Amino acid sequence: MDNSFRRRFFSFVTVLILVGSIWTIHTGNAYAYNNPELLPDTVTPVVDLGKSLNVVQEENLVEELNEFEEETGWQLRVLTQYDRTPGRAVIKFWGLNDRSILLVADSRGGNILSFAVGDDVYELLPRTFWIELQTRFGNLYFVREKGEDQAIIQALHTVENCLRQGGCQVVPGLPREQWILTLITSVIGGVICGFAAQPRNEGQVVAWQWALIFSPLWGILFIAFGIGPVVTRTSDWLPLVRNISGFLIGVLVAYLSPFMGKESPSQT
Repeated sequence: MDNSFRRRFFSFVTVLILVGSIWTIHTGNAYAYNNPELLPDTVTPVVDLGKSLNVVQEENLVEELNEFEEETGWQLRVLTQYDRTPGRAVIKFWGLNDRSILLVADSRGGNILSFAVGDDVYELLPRTFWIELQTRFGNLYFVREKGEDQAIIQALHTVENCLRQGGCQVVPGLPREQWILTLITSVIGGVICGFAAQPRNEGQVVAWQWALIFSPLWGILFIAFGIGPVVTRTSDWLPLVRNISGFLIGVLVAYLSPFMGKESPSQT
């Protein structure tokens, strides 16, 4: 189990090294594969080489991660870096295995967060979870607004909560930006449904046949992209009601647009 994690972690570190290769050419500093001298003498779950955390945050995080490991058996570790990295030395330093999760924060890239995850973790938290977690908390907009420290802390809290509850398929919580996107897709789905349902024959009220023909399109936009992300990430009913309302408004506007466009007959 340790060997598989080491192979996977070696690939992970290699990618980090390749990403920083251009920077190292200009600065002249070597980006070593194995730098154990960068690690502290005593084992601690947090190694803050990049100085992303203040003293109080680091102390609280060390205590929290130690208690979490004693409670659940899952090993969470944090490494922040900037110009140098200990590389593979952290495997031996922390004794990483298939029940380990390593968060690496490096502010040089477009996304500051990266994760090295053991095989046992994927049974509870799939690969898509880690991609979404990295995208949500490690992006430049979140870091500029909240800071590197909050990106690290909130990502770790999300992982802890999901492991405690037996796993997550998606990252819990619905950020405002993501909800706005679901609202837009709901409205677009309603517009398509409304246009498809417009009567095409005299005496016809609703063209149900056309609405059904286009149902795969507006159904995917409304249900898969408008409702699905909401109900899987939050139990709050307000975003759901708003998305449904946006869909219905889109249906009505598109359905009534031909009638609103007709000119009323002139009176004599």
